Amino acid sequence: MKSLRLLARAALAAAALLPLLASAQEFPSKPIRLLIPFPPGGGTDTVSRVVATALSEQMKWQVVPENRPGASGNLAVAQAAQAAPDGYTIVMGQTDNMGLGPHLYPNAGYDTLKSFVPIIQVSETPLAIVSSTPASGGHAKIPNVADMIAKGKTQDGLTWATAGNGSLGHLYGEQFKSLAGIHLLPVHYKGAAPAMTDVIGGQVDVAILSVVSVLPLVKGGKLTPVAVTTSKRSPALPETPTVAEQGIKGADTGTWLGLFAPAGTPPAVVSRLNAALDKVLQMPEVRDKLLAAGSIPAGGSSEAFAKFLAVDYPKWGQVVKASGVKLSP
Repeated sequence: MKSLRLLARAALAAAALLPLLASAQEFPSKPIRLLIPFPPGGGTDTVSRVVATALSEQMKWQVVPENRPGASGNLAVAQAAQAAPDGYTIVMGQTDNMGLGPHLYPNAGYDTLKSFVPIIQVSETPLAIVSSTPASGGHAKIPNVADMIAKGKTQDGLTWATAGNGSLGHLYGEQFKSLAGIHLLPVHYKGAAPAMTDVIGGQVDVAILSVVSVLPLVKGGKLTPVAVTTSKRSPALPETPTVAEQGIKGADTGTWLGLFAPAGTPPAVVSRLNAALDKVLQMPEVRDKLLAAGSIPAGGSSEAFAKFLAVDYPKWGQVVKASGVKLSP
């Protein structure tokens, strides 16, 4: 009798899985919303649209990018956490919102490790410190870290544009200020594009943003690259020295981007999303587009991304605690 009951339970469990498996095999049967936590024109937007276009062209999936800026990217992430767990709403997370957000905002509305299923790591991107150029009509450019420090030791201090209060650029600025011993005034914007506009116009001395965000304007002669923040130079800006090369040690960092689905999304759907995304991220034409934009393609399994997050997320908690930055929604 016991064996019969066990067989019956197994049969019921298998029957319950059949609709999920059928649904996964049919996925996607309607458009997929890709929430982008920042405005158009920034690095996250650029990478998101390369990925969305590749899925549409190569996999024949209909992927609809939606920009939902606000609260350093936390607004879109919180919305994604509340979406139906069916794979039809995904979000492009990154260090700012998935690494820092819940540590900075006690009421962020999501927990990175509990509210989401990681789908795939899309890319890694160095940050760049940029200033205006003489041709831009702004203030005299700040060409190197030494000039930044000199300006930061004046009575007016150094003004520093970020993509948002509590963003990685903000936290990096606080770390840089401490290491360099300067007077730094953060100026927060709702994304990279407005921050760059004010640096070009000379209203702010420098900005720290992803290389993907600044690269088009650097190439166009509107912004001057002062330094990159990673331990090695960026392939997209090979002539630009690192912060460490210019004398400030212990401030190496970069940002990552990855796609997430709401917790509870069926594993078979996550697996299908991961397989499609990994396929397009390995395509030479997609890799070339990301590299040309200043982003280093990643890829791999959802399990590998989950292991990465298990280490990365608590690390940023320690960074936030050390910075002393506390924010409210």
